[in-house]
Amino acid sequence: MDVSTTMWVLTIVGLCALIAADFFIGGRKPHEVSVKEAGIWTIVWIVLAVLFGVGLMIWGTGQASGEFFAGYVTEKSLSVDNLFVFVLIMAKFAVPSIYQQRVLMIGVLIALVMRAVFIAAGAAAINSFAWIFYIFGAFLIYTAWKLIEEARAGEEEEDWEEGRLMKAIEKRIPSTDQWHGTKLFIRENGKRLATPMLIVMLAIGVTDVLFAVDSIPAIFGLTQDPYIVFTANAFALMGLRQLYFLIVGLLKKLVHLSYGLSVILAFIGVKLVLHGVHETTDLHVPEISLPVSLGVIFGVLIITTITSIAAAKKTAAKEAAEAADAGESDSSERADAPQG
Repeated sequence: MDVSTTMWVLTIVGLCALIAADFFIGGRKPHEVSVKEAGIWTIVWIVLAVLFGVGLMIWGTGQASGEFFAGYVTEKSLSVDNLFVFVLIMAKFAVPSIYQQRVLMIGVLIALVMRAVFIAAGAAAINSFAWIFYIFGAFLIYTAWKLIEEARAGEEEEDWEEGRLMKAIEKRIPSTDQWHGTKLFIRENGKRLATPMLIVMLAIGVTDVLFAVDSIPAIFGLTQDPYIVFTANAFALMGLRQLYFLIVGLLKKLVHLSYGLSVILAFIGVKLVLHGVHETTDLHVPEISLPVSLGVIFGVLIITTITSIAAAKKTAAKEAAEAADAGESDSSERADAPQG
């Protein structure tokens, strides 16, 4: 899709306007986000993404629109997986509930800016070196395998481990462990100190950038158009704050999400490798079409959601039965105990 500089500028200005509206309407004043508020804003962002995709179909091409929706759904799915870690980061820094939306908003904006840099670098690499498809494809297949291994091992992280970058940031920036509203810096005894608000925002942003290491190659496996890659990432990220509050209580029920994401990543990895063979050799290999990609992505997510809900219900029923048995056992013991 041929996108002019003017269209790029208008798109970025439009996205900035949406972000500003989101901030002034829903995020300017710190408050606890209700499920109703989160649900309304989540729907708003999804509708905006759908309208943008339809606009690409009307004023662009059907191919561009299909690639946008495939990329958007993939990035949104991977972002949901990121929310598990965001929950751990919030707990690690003991972020008060009224400040969590501000933390997520700024953290996501940091991630969006950094992802734009990643996308530009990825597009330049693809345009200059066709063999980069092999690297991206192999990395996604490896990531898919690691996800399966972690899911099979049942490794549920109970704490969040700070990476080297975050430790270096905390070491070099004098900070306080006391919250001071939404302030990022305070002055204490003549010294300028960073507040936990700044540190946790950086943690959210840096963590999301690390996740982008697999999500950016994934979307490049669906489209090599930098404009579509950027806009799909932008719409997926901008609704992430509200989605956090909407499904934070449901995350533990998505027990099969890692399996579903691993299948999607592996599928896109194979697609990239096949595309690399097609671009760098004269071998006639099949290329996976966009309709097939969309079908696989949607199909895997639907199956994963259904099996996750079924597994969660089965686990809940088992726990309820065990609790009932334990209660009956305690009652019997008390009844059999000698009366004093």
